[in-house]
Amino acid sequence: MGQARLRAEWAALYLALPVLIAVVLPPGTMFPALFGGTALGIWLLHCTPGFHWRDLRQGRIAWVAVAGFAMLTLAVGLAVSLMTGGDPLRFAMERPGFLLLILIFYPILSALPQELMFRALWFRRYAGVLPGGWAGIILNAAVFSLAHLMYWSGIVAVMTFAGGLAFAWAYQRRGSFAMAVVMHAIAGQIVFALGLGMFFYSGNVVRPF
Repeated sequence: MGQARLRAEWAALYLALPVLIAVVLPPGTMFPALFGGTALGIWLLHCTPGFHWRDLRQGRIAWVAVAGFAMLTLAVGLAVSLMTGGDPLRFAMERPGFLLLILIFYPILSALPQELMFRALWFRRYAGVLPGGWAGIILNAAVFSLAHLMYWSGIVAVMTFAGGLAFAWAYQRRGSFAMAVVMHAIAGQIVFALGLGMFFYSGNVVRPF
């Protein structure tokens, strides 16, 4: 596959699609479009020459690093909750059943497909047409943040960029897809447990135009 075609494919999937979802589509269609784009990305990963699903089992999880990341995420999440006037315990106290469902299904329905899309597909299919090393990790985190543009929130932009750096580091530098998924899952669970899921709720989206 030619490099020009790969660059165009990458730009359409990672740049044009998020902007289209955030700027043009009605709020009610944002998530179906996002899920459709993710499904397309997973299919492209499956079709990538030389890729095998067993490749994702490579690499070990550095649990000490994961624990440190979890503690840092918890500390930052608590600070954000308090700075924005929230009550970190309110959601857990008022809707424990719903929170439990989120904690169970977030790793499978959100963290896993996002890591397939933004880490496995990105670094396996498009590595040849994108910067390598830390420049590539930073670009990956920036585009991961762009994918959340539809929430029109500076807090979401910063959190997803920081998370993207950690997840890309786990996948690219540590060579562990599983570690990236675990870190992403833990981050999401902490965010929702602290009541910060309100920033990721499409019903709260207010476009600045």
